[in-house]
Amino acid sequence: MTEMNKDNLGVWSAPFDFAVERERTVEYAAATNDGNARHVSGELAPPVFAIVPVFQGMIDPLFKVVPDSLIPFVVHGEQDMVFHRPIEPGMKLVSRAKVTGYSSKGSGTTVSLRLETRTDGGDLVNEQWMVSFFRGFQAGETVGEQAPAHRFPEELRSAAPVAEVTQHVDDDQTFRYSKASGDPMPIHLDEEFAKSAGLPGIIAHGLCTMAFTSRAVIESVADGDPTRLKRLAVRFSKPVLPGQDVTTRIYGSGAGTYVFETTSSSGDVVIKDGLAEIA
Repeated sequence: MTEMNKDNLGVWSAPFDFAVERERTVEYAAATNDGNARHVSGELAPPVFAIVPVFQGMIDPLFKVVPDSLIPFVVHGEQDMVFHRPIEPGMKLVSRAKVTGYSSKGSGTTVSLRLETRTDGGDLVNEQWMVSFFRGFQAGETVGEQAPAHRFPEELRSAAPVAEVTQHVDDDQTFRYSKASGDPMPIHLDEEFAKSAGLPGIIAHGLCTMAFTSRAVIESVADGDPTRLKRLAVRFSKPVLPGQDVTTRIYGSGAGTYVFETTSSSGDVVIKDGLAEIA
């Protein structure tokens, strides 16, 4: 019987290091079509670059709780990033990760993983929550701390958005993003593999789409200043295909708080329950 390993819930991983190189942050900006001058120049890393220093380090703690046999059934459900200071080239970052809890749903189980990144001097740089969804697996219970909720207020659907931004996903986007981010998952790179997994073909990385939404938010409601973005949270709902356009509609939801949804040119809502907090 496949069971979760509860003994490893709430246990921080050993710290893992990452040296931030200007070439890598500039490559990430290019891979997400980010034209912000501070990102293109390498002065600052784009906000969603925060996933790069933790990508490899978060896998081991996740599968110390989740059985390895469930690897083929995992999809990225949600990502929530809280930014305390921008990542800058030359920084030496130290991160750690832990699985905090899981929740059994009708069609599978969500697993919440918390990440924390600091400078080598101990200053907090960012905090993240990653929610993985394991299709078809029933854990049978809800245990531990779940990632913070973020929901699109239904009453705002009748309001006009404060901004609407359409962006194009290039045909080679997944190959550029894979190299810049360090994410080699074959569903983003191998057409036949993606189809064997039940997908229509290669799909864009969810975090690349999230980076697109960060650009839409920064350009539209933060006066182009990436340092004003303090939180960005999304729920991935449908895949984005290379060659599609994605349109992000942003709504005001209180002082400095915005919610958004992103649709593809096929009409699918690809990101739900988007939340951005702007200083």
